[in-house]
Amino acid sequence: MRCAEHKVMSLRQFLLLEALTFVRSASRLRGVLRIALIGSLTTEKPDPKDVDLLVTVADHLDLESLASAGRKLKGRTQSRNSGADIFLLGGRGEYIGRICQWRECAPGIRIACRADHCGRRPYLYDDLGVVKLHQELVSNPPLELWPAVVVHDALPGDVQAWLTNVRKSVHESARNGV
Repeated sequence: MRCAEHKVMSLRQFLLLEALTFVRSASRLRGVLRIALIGSLTTEKPDPKDVDLLVTVADHLDLESLASAGRKLKGRTQSRNSGADIFLLGGRGEYIGRICQWRECAPGIRIACRADHCGRRPYLYDDLGVVKLHQELVSNPPLELWPAVVVHDALPGDVQAWLTNVRKSVHESARNGV
């Protein structure tokens, strides 16, 4: 899609499109167990400030490729003065932090890094003292996107329409053995 087309669509449409691009990329990574949409895009809020995704990962997953996909999502959303947060759950469903925003992630590289244990697990921004996710949100996010579409809450009309593209992407990924 051309840049001019992005500027014509509503912010909600743009953020949903970019979320789908992230889901297509992240769902191909071995060790990504679930991707869910949470936050203001699952509400009627007309101008959400960002895309919020909840990604469950296997404990052994190397987060570098997921972090790259997250940085691409953040970069694209910044073109519309917006953003993205990728919240991570471990394989047992516990909140472990967010994806690191830096291209290079290791202890001591970034003075500005505020992760609790910078570099212990590369590309994990463990901010457990700052962000707390409610157990209900973790267990039953409003909308699971991958590996299957599961709706837990009432969704706005634009998100319901967008699900057609998500279901097609999930079906294609499953058919291609991803």
